[in-house]
Amino acid sequence: MKKLNNIELFAGAGGLLDGFEKTGNYNLIGAVEWLKPQVRTLIHRLDSRYGIQDAEEKVLNFDIQRTDELLNGWSEDPEFGTSIGLDELANGKTVDVISGGPPCQAYSLAGRIRDKNGMKDDYRNFLFEAYIRVVNHFKPKVIVFENVEGILSAIPTGEKIVDLIHAAFDEAGYEIVDDLRKYALLDLTEFGVPQKRKRVIIVGIRRDVDDVDYQALLKDFYTNTLSTMKVDTKSTVRDAIADLPPIYPLGEPVKRQAYENNSGVNGHSVRFHSKRDQEIFHSLAKDIEDEEFLYNSSDKLIELYYEKTGKRTNVHKYHVLRWDEPSNTIPAHLKKDGLRHIHPDSSQKRSITVREAARLQTFDDDFEFNESQVSNFEMIGNAVPPLFAEKLGGLIPGLLSEIAQNRIKERQNEISLFDVETLEVIE
Repeated sequence: MKKLNNIELFAGAGGLLDGFEKTGNYNLIGAVEWLKPQVRTLIHRLDSRYGIQDAEEKVLNFDIQRTDELLNGWSEDPEFGTSIGLDELANGKTVDVISGGPPCQAYSLAGRIRDKNGMKDDYRNFLFEAYIRVVNHFKPKVIVFENVEGILSAIPTGEKIVDLIHAAFDEAGYEIVDDLRKYALLDLTEFGVPQKRKRVIIVGIRRDVDDVDYQALLKDFYTNTLSTMKVDTKSTVRDAIADLPPIYPLGEPVKRQAYENNSGVNGHSVRFHSKRDQEIFHSLAKDIEDEEFLYNSSDKLIELYYEKTGKRTNVHKYHVLRWDEPSNTIPAHLKKDGLRHIHPDSSQKRSITVREAARLQTFDDDFEFNESQVSNFEMIGNAVPPLFAEKLGGLIPGLLSEIAQNRIKERQNEISLFDVETLEVIE
């Protein structure tokens, strides 16, 4: 099978791209990401795992909002250096797929709660416009656009973001499914991801033929094709992380190190937690182990937080992972603290590590995270789980084949109609 040429926008560390690469169906033209830790991580992954030796050239460290330069190249930029740009990387090749999703913080419900203006002033609300400009330029056959559930309700400027997205794709000549909440909002636990993670996965088709029912094609893809990738039994925290070496607290912290942290596994070390936090983690995890469930309500957890810290909060800060359930969502917020991702083993008295977060996001252990702990947690939390991406990426060629067949049928119908009309003229 001929490989599909793809461009990845807002690539991050490459969760979506990693899944696509695993299928063997794609030829990467270029990936765009503006945060340097993510760029370095992605370049290393593409080189070490997939043997893409020109990865440093293909992964463009740039601001997508500067679209003209992104396409045509730029030189001696004080922040982003020099690059030939996407057009030269494509080198006249047809771009079959453009994928990616703008940063989700501006659309997330949690972000809107924390921000006093409800994220209305966040520039990231309209980064999808840059995505559309690149799509308009290359006119790929298919687009894949991923984001958080909150995008379905975000109204930063008086008009729903999803309405703006529908209108923008329509104007660009692409069909996306009309009811995004019904079809495109997916629970990734149903696809084997050991984590409660709902995401909007928009698949769009370029309209080339007037009489093809693209809505029917898309609805069939979501309902009958993508659904075949669902699992019978959901994966759990135990499935994901139980085999990793345990990490126990030291008797006394040493130079801001409170845990043994000598596992030898990439990313498997614990951030500093005070004795107070360790006691809280132990109590909460032990409560579940002993099946006492003294802290099984938000009010009790809020009360505990005040009791231990003297600080008031309207939302509870603590959550212990359950061994035999999927994890709660792995967010970028993990870079700030791990209070809502407490390890279920009470004796370890800790939050989860970068490697455990990566496991819950379905990154392979050979996917290395070598940046700061803050950056590692951020890029993992913002990623598309590679396991789901691999399943989705494996289905895109079939969708393209179905589209092509419909186009052929339509052209045959047009030819037949032309022949009949010609015959009538001759007669």
